[in-house]
Amino acid sequence: MRAPYDVVIVGGGMVGCAAAALLARDVPGLRLMLLDAGPLPDWDPRADVDLRVSAVSEASRRILDRAGSWPAIAAGRLGPYRRMIVWDGADRPGGRTNLVFDCAELGQPVLGHIIENRLMRAALVEALSRAGVEMRFDAALESLDIGPDQVELGLAQGGRIRTRLVAGMDGAGSPVRGLAGLKVLGANYGQEALVAHVRFSVDHGEVARQRFLETGPLALLPLGDGRVSIVWSTDPDTAQDLRRCPEDAFLERLTDASQEALGAAVGVGPRAGFPLRWQHAPSYARPRVVLAGDAAHAVHPLAGQGVNLGFLDAAVLAEVLGPGLSAGRDPGDLSLLRRYERRRKGENVLAMQSFTGLNRLFSNGSGALSALRRAGLAAVSGTPALRRAFMRRAMGLAGDLPGVAVGDPP
Repeated sequence: MRAPYDVVIVGGGMVGCAAAALLARDVPGLRLMLLDAGPLPDWDPRADVDLRVSAVSEASRRILDRAGSWPAIAAGRLGPYRRMIVWDGADRPGGRTNLVFDCAELGQPVLGHIIENRLMRAALVEALSRAGVEMRFDAALESLDIGPDQVELGLAQGGRIRTRLVAGMDGAGSPVRGLAGLKVLGANYGQEALVAHVRFSVDHGEVARQRFLETGPLALLPLGDGRVSIVWSTDPDTAQDLRRCPEDAFLERLTDASQEALGAAVGVGPRAGFPLRWQHAPSYARPRVVLAGDAAHAVHPLAGQGVNLGFLDAAVLAEVLGPGLSAGRDPGDLSLLRRYERRRKGENVLAMQSFTGLNRLFSNGSGALSALRRAGLAAVSGTPALRRAFMRRAMGLAGDLPGVAVGDPP
């Protein structure tokens, strides 16, 4: 008996919802379901800006637009950034080795946007609802029975679902990955990221900033309300101390760590932290199962590329599956899934290794490496072609891209 669904996406986060929206738009008649273990996402414009935000690249903006969610996101809250300044801890803001990216150099209106994760999820769910996609929240996956022609999913709340393909987009601890027997490699960075929204005495001017300290990078990301979202990666003991110390002491330490690039830190909201870890699945697919987003790879937040890599996964998977399904191919066919894996695995491994290498290079106190770092930043800053290449990569406009990310017409 034929399975009732062609594709079941497990994971209603940003990547899973984007993949579902792209597939629903590009494959008419697709029998698609989205499952998520958590509640239906919502976003309240009257609430304070949520702590979990993402730096969304131009490529990701195009993907979200194709998924039908960008108008709702743009009508919400977002913080565009038009310049980015990166400097080594041994230098000063505005110093000779500062690396400056400017959107005008590429003829783009912005480099990217800082957006709440909750807003993106809510807008994507709204787009899925308009497209008539079947969604089930509060539905935790308990088992997978993978057969030659279909997969049967067992839910913790009871009930079973049959589909021809399961797409695991259910986060770094992916139940789909574990139940399907797909391995994952990884290790801790020995760092934690402290996140908070901070008000400084100087306006951020729609500029993203990042200073590399010996214990890890400090990112200052502009929010639409004038505040700055900080991501301060440091050793676990320091991160714990920063979370718990009195507000005035925290603001003083942040002012010092940012070298007063935005003047004094004058106010902070709730502070939270999470451990940093890299991981990567050696295989993204097996017959009738495929992984994307954090289920397949997790990277250091220093370049803000985690969710952007996931959106590119979603777009490439839709680009591969769409024509295959339209031509009558089985979506669970491993040869079809390997096409997606070949296109994304190399790009994701390159990003993971680059971010890990940069973190190790910059997060240490070696005098010799400090001189090398400053020389490297100065070389990139003084070479327009190299600087533009870095900018295009940061904006998601370089590499093996899906058509929607490079602006192909719908």
